[in-house]
Amino acid sequence: MVNEETPLLLKQREQQPRTPLPKLELSMILLVQLCEPAASQSINPYINQLVSELDITGGDEKKVGYYAGLIVEFPVHLGEFHSDLYVTQESLFFLTEAMTVLHWSRASDHIGRKPILLIGLFGTGLSIMCFGLSRTFWTLVVSRCLCGLLNGNIGVLKSAIGDLTDRTNRAQGFAFIPVVWALGASLGPLAGGTLARPHEHFPQMFSSPFWREFPYFLPCLATGSFVFLSCLLVLALFKETSPSKKLSPDDIFREQIKGPLPLFALLTPRVLLPISNYAVLSFLSTTYLALLPLFLSTPIPIGGLGLPPRTIGLVISAYGATSGVVQFFCPWMIERWGEKRVFMGGLTTCLPMFLLFPVIHLLARMRYVWELGQGLAMDEVQLQLGWGVWALVGCILLCGALLDVSFAAIFIFITASVPKSSRGTANGLSQTSAALARAMGPALSASLFAFSIERHVLGGYAVYVVFILLSGCALVLAGGLPEQVWDEDED
Repeated sequence: MVNEETPLLLKQREQQPRTPLPKLELSMILLVQLCEPAASQSINPYINQLVSELDITGGDEKKVGYYAGLIVEFPVHLGEFHSDLYVTQESLFFLTEAMTVLHWSRASDHIGRKPILLIGLFGTGLSIMCFGLSRTFWTLVVSRCLCGLLNGNIGVLKSAIGDLTDRTNRAQGFAFIPVVWALGASLGPLAGGTLARPHEHFPQMFSSPFWREFPYFLPCLATGSFVFLSCLLVLALFKETSPSKKLSPDDIFREQIKGPLPLFALLTPRVLLPISNYAVLSFLSTTYLALLPLFLSTPIPIGGLGLPPRTIGLVISAYGATSGVVQFFCPWMIERWGEKRVFMGGLTTCLPMFLLFPVIHLLARMRYVWELGQGLAMDEVQLQLGWGVWALVGCILLCGALLDVSFAAIFIFITASVPKSSRGTANGLSQTSAALARAMGPALSASLFAFSIERHVLGGYAVYVVFILLSGCALVLAGGLPEQVWDEDED
């Protein structure tokens, strides 16, 4: 929404010179951010095989997905489509993170960001090492829960970026978060897939019986070592950013009296509105990430595109690359149009994004029926999707990348909604709500996807109608955000 104040506000924004980002401290924070996806995503390439080899399912391959889904963060595809083969369980990591992230974030307001970041890194490294040495399902579960319980870094690092930046460069700082996450989410699976079962792939170097007994320890060792090395670098190079730990002697007594605000004092519309928008954004984002592989892998007669795993991997990698490129334009977008417009613009892409899923399937099914009409048996049909389908798939990926731009904008709103001394608590609240939303998103989307297809609700497309309506509701909620971010010095 534009009013008579908007041009003046944008003009004032443009007149302010951008403060240079503190490169060393920001690099350390982004290194912390890189560690989490690099470690957690490294287990995805082999988790199904690991669960099968541990004989948890009693030989029933259809149950593998349920057990694997308790460990990984997103639905796991096990091959040919069947509703039972898709994981709709909440991620244990997200659930345990939701239980503790607020406490870690509040602690960072009192004892500083650096100690909490170091504890989180140590917990991540310890968790992935334990995971590689696990030989039962419950030790796998405990190792993942350990990571969620000890790692509250995602909320703390946002607080640290808020400490290091000001109004002129905050968008630039927050724009790096999804880029680094995408990098870690790419490097982690690469390490996991390449280094798993080294006694088979590199028999001359890993012939010891140890590697046969623990065939998945090497990728865990590699990622865990990277995390522990990062911990040492943060310990040596990162300087404390918390305002409460950077006071002059004259300010210590005054700050002790003032201190971080109590939790109940932050439960105001000014704080809860951006946090609610962040939770909704996280829900829609994880819903998209869960639906995309389901749609791509489901056979065309049922409701998807029937692509093989290798092609699906390339498509998802293309999404990550596209998102990374788009993020580099995020600071310019926010400077040009403001935080609210960028946030709502990103959310708006959900409408065409969810609408494109059924459109793409209809085009693919028309081609599929046409090829069957040429006299070929169903198992002989060699489907070529055609450039039109692939162009629309590219549009879906672009919409997802534009949706990711909204994260930087809402982070700025959350950071500015509280006094500097309470940033950790505010980010802890926001991350708790986002973790719960991310735990529910994949479960709900996968369940609705299966229900729509099995019951043929709205031609099998009911799941997309539901999320289009939810996207519209999200835009209504986003409309309540102020046109201009609050002054960060306001109390």
